Amino acid sequence: MTSRSSSALRKSTAQRKSTAKKASTKVSTKSAAKSATKPGKLPEWNLADLYSGIDAPEVTRDLQTMDADCVAFETDYKGKLAEHTAKEDGGKWLAEAVRRYEAIDDLAGRLGSYAGLIHAGDSVDPAITKFYGDVSERMTNASVHLLFFALELNRVDDSVIERALQTPELDHYRPWIEDLRKDKPYQLEDRVEQLFHEKSQSGYAAWNRLFDQTISGLRFKVSGKELAIEPTLNLLQDRAPEKRKAAGQALAKTFKDNERTFALITNTLAKDKEISDRWRGFQDVADSRHLNNRVEREVVDALVGSVRAAYPKLSHRYYALKAGWFKKKKLAHWDRNAPLPFAATGTIAWPEARNMVLTAYRGFSVEMADIAERFFTDRWIDAPVRPGKAPGAFSHPTTPSAHPYVLMNYQGKPRDVMTLAHELGHGVHQVLAAKNGALMAPTPLTLAETASVFGEMLTFKRLLGETKNSKQRQALLAGKVEDMINTVVRQIAFYSFERAIHTERKNGELTAERIGQIWLSVQGESLGPAIDIRPGYENFWMYIPHFIHSPFYVYAYAFGDCLVNSLYAVYENASDGFAERYLAMLAAGGTKHYSELLKPFGLDAKDPKFWDGGLSVISGMIDELEAMG
Repeated sequence: MTSRSSSALRKSTAQRKSTAKKASTKVSTKSAAKSATKPGKLPEWNLADLYSGIDAPEVTRDLQTMDADCVAFETDYKGKLAEHTAKEDGGKWLAEAVRRYEAIDDLAGRLGSYAGLIHAGDSVDPAITKFYGDVSERMTNASVHLLFFALELNRVDDSVIERALQTPELDHYRPWIEDLRKDKPYQLEDRVEQLFHEKSQSGYAAWNRLFDQTISGLRFKVSGKELAIEPTLNLLQDRAPEKRKAAGQALAKTFKDNERTFALITNTLAKDKEISDRWRGFQDVADSRHLNNRVEREVVDALVGSVRAAYPKLSHRYYALKAGWFKKKKLAHWDRNAPLPFAATGTIAWPEARNMVLTAYRGFSVEMADIAERFFTDRWIDAPVRPGKAPGAFSHPTTPSAHPYVLMNYQGKPRDVMTLAHELGHGVHQVLAAKNGALMAPTPLTLAETASVFGEMLTFKRLLGETKNSKQRQALLAGKVEDMINTVVRQIAFYSFERAIHTERKNGELTAERIGQIWLSVQGESLGPAIDIRPGYENFWMYIPHFIHSPFYVYAYAFGDCLVNSLYAVYENASDGFAERYLAMLAAGGTKHYSELLKPFGLDAKDPKFWDGGLSVISGMIDELEAMG
């Protein structure tokens, strides 16, 4: 069901961000050109805030406590919710039950987060892999004893629940309870729910692990060197055309060699989802995601329709412009994110990247910058590239009794600065929302990207204002447009790809060749005629982790970017008090529907003009670039 009904116990892995999303942001400033050739010493996170090691006695203790608490919770409450909630003091009784449930969720969140984070830091170490698997299995087994709670709670009559919610102690949990009850039409009989839950460990969770381990273990031969996926992808932004081409061809070759494995993973997970959706009664392949996001299907359809209609005036137009800068009619697909000929060169050292982002944050809100600074001072960031480390970047909220952690693969590239700004935006959001507790801190994906994209925009605007050289301003503006295209156009193309895969999978397995054909179709539509898609690109769908970990997640990026474009326009024209309203929106976590959170800013995502307004910001930047020549 949704992540609300025991989020920590059900989600024990750190959420991974697609490396494709952050494929091309450039911070082209004078200071960047003067930077060192290496990013310098990079911080590694201190996971001791959770546990001191995989063999720590506290891990054993907490696993035993979790097991015991889950069994005791089932003994005390199973089969009693309807009767006791209907009593005169039913509100207080149920509030105590929810508090105990939340405490278990928080403890499980600590265990699951630690296992997920240490595994993300090194997914090839056998001891860590075993620990991760064992903890995940223990959590699944323990949470079987909690499954009844959400199911029984949703079977209590609406009138009885509403009367119980008049009790202040229970009313505190009203957002969580009301949200939970939206899942009611899709609940199954208790024993079926238990079967789905227990088999997840040998089902989709196992296939997720196989994907992670396979991706981390892949090696790509570039110029005689064996590289992992992250540094290979990074070469697609190298200044040397021959390196970009070599990286593109190396990616294609290794993906081709592993296409059967990735096709099997994709087919199996799509079938697994189809079975679950069919049993629960979801009509559309993405409806379960929309429910989880608490967003209406028609709102997402309007977003997708607006973006696809805008492809010609966004990505098609920009890539034609970029090809001209390289004095070509078309760019090979491996040159799509090539640094611009007139962009500044050099590597941005870590202290400089830190200063860029914190200065931008502080210019908006001292409170926001102070929270972000803790990620540096308290070692909540893991930045170096290491063998076996998860690719891409993410900010994992862990649990409210602890704090978030950010994972990056920092290589001193200008895009890495924007990735830092992005992930710290998530981190600030997660810190502010934590006060709502384990059940109500999580933010639906419709707003999950708001703080991150807003953080990027703050950093970009700050850098743009400080850059006086006209060519560097052009490069900075172009970099932002490329990032927006990767965030909006690319992610909606990814969503279209997923829809096609899951829809066609209902009629039987898809070969790797067929998946590649679908991939090329949506990529051709979104990238346009100025991108020359060469042989080998048909398998580039294989490394996108969202397709595996969070089906249909990707539209949240486009949702967030368009929303932030509109939100930033309000900020630029706002009187005093915007920052306070903005931080209050983040602090609400999952306690309010996105439409309610946007009201103070005069924004309505149901209005078709809302999406066109956000897209016009990107189009306007391309207009400016065209005028520059």
